[in-house]
Amino acid sequence: APSMARRELGQPQAPAAPTPAIKFPQPSLDERIRAANLNPRYSFDEFVVGPSNQFTHAACVSIANSPGQSYNPLFIFGGVGLGKTHLLQAVGIQILKKNPSMRVVNLSSEEFMNQLINGLRQRDMNSFRDQYRNNCDVLLIDDIQFIGGKDSTQEEFFHTFNALHQAGKHIVITSDKPPKDLPGIE
Repeated sequence: APSMARRELGQPQAPAAPTPAIKFPQPSLDERIRAANLNPRYSFDEFVVGPSNQFTHAACVSIANSPGQSYNPLFIFGGVGLGKTHLLQAVGIQILKKNPSMRVVNLSSEEFMNQLINGLRQRDMNSFRDQYRNNCDVLLIDDIQFIGGKDSTQEEFFHTFNALHQAGKHIVITSDKPPKDLPGIE
């Protein structure tokens, strides 16, 4: 009880030794790129800029350098083989390089639809919604034209889009058709 007596008499007690912080290793850039479903070969360094894609490239670089600030959302459309997927993934890769803590989700509209169907089958829509609305800073969706005519997928995407946009998260979408030619998509 001597230590109690000291406290009662107003004598300072020696501070406890600080508990060492446990540091968990941060995933490497390659691990973060793979976790975001990105192909490391689709970087800005590997993209060929020409007169027909110069503006789109500049918009994508702007997004990658300051997500959520400009060109939000960005809808990229053009013919097959013109580099839409490459630019989409380059945005994600550059964001992960500059902002290791950002949560980038890259998937095709078909993958989005399949995960929605799995959420419905497993009666676990909260997990599905949480993954895209709460655990995502940048959503990259390739080939959005494939959700045309699929009402439940379009509705879920619409709600996800609105939730992310209202939260200031960034959205980049690609399509091989202009928005006016997407059947039933608002």
